[in-house]
Amino acid sequence: MTHYDIYAIGNALVDSEYEVSDSLLQVASVEKRHMTLIDAERRADLLKHVHGLHVRRTGGGSAGNTVVAVAQLGGRAFYSCRVADDELGAFYREDLVANGVATNLTHTKPAPGQTGSCMVMVTPDAERSMSTFLGATADLDHTALHPHDVAKSKVYYMEGYLAASPTGLDAALRGRAMARQAGVALAATLSDMSMINFCRPGLDAMVGNAESGTLDYLFCNEEESQVWCGSQDIAEICQRMGQMARVVCLTRGARGCVVIEGQNHTSVPAAPVKAVDTNGAGDMFAGAFLYATTQGHGHAHAAWLANQAAGQVVTQYGNRLTHGAIADIKARFAQHIA
Repeated sequence: MTHYDIYAIGNALVDSEYEVSDSLLQVASVEKRHMTLIDAERRADLLKHVHGLHVRRTGGGSAGNTVVAVAQLGGRAFYSCRVADDELGAFYREDLVANGVATNLTHTKPAPGQTGSCMVMVTPDAERSMSTFLGATADLDHTALHPHDVAKSKVYYMEGYLAASPTGLDAALRGRAMARQAGVALAATLSDMSMINFCRPGLDAMVGNAESGTLDYLFCNEEESQVWCGSQDIAEICQRMGQMARVVCLTRGARGCVVIEGQNHTSVPAAPVKAVDTNGAGDMFAGAFLYATTQGHGHAHAAWLANQAAGQVVTQYGNRLTHGAIADIKARFAQHIA
């Protein structure tokens, strides 16, 4: 019997989100739409640029957002991550627990240090630009894994950002091997163009091959797929990406998504919304899609739910949905599949 629908491993980051102008990004030398790793000194410099601006603080991290989405929708999720023994670490642990996510953080006392954080700057065009200080999550390693729970899950999910950390990547791959041995489905996200450009070998290892086992589910957006394939031709991209996993979800923003299953490509329309903040949209998509598939729904229906949930996220500031919004999405999903 399975304990969890999703077992995920990723970076524990507390998001601080600011609404900024494009000119502020330029003055602060922040690369728009990308995730950039920063050190403590750079973080202190960026904080000066946003001093006095309103800030929203939430639990974050890509896979963290995904497992919260699964739990909010009614699924069972476990998250392996690492925080420090500080106020942000306590905030992050309590946020997971409050959202119904089981985690290794409730079993071990964190070490001294600084919990990872991400400065998310949102411009008027709804694009998010992230500056990430890894802090304690840079030392995430295999001790965060719970092998018994990995083996008793339906899907094992790896955050592509871990490709930037030798110990984090090692932990993700160890969990991957455990999951494969136990017959658990494998899933991953490419996460960001910066990971593809600078950490491709780590992502290749997550994606796998005939020897290590190929993925069951892969998530990426169109821009990431273009960088991965070195092409902007959607037909070529679908053909090549389709070789990387049994099911590939390629999100295309306002154009919805394409579910790629070998030679079969199913386009699913996006929810008609006005975007104000794209932070967390891809994470929500993955969470909603995996929730639906682990509840026995087909991939086209799962993509419909994922588009609706991601569409709702981009209509607001912040990466989490309210209980009311979740209930509305689930009600519309029930009508959709009826």
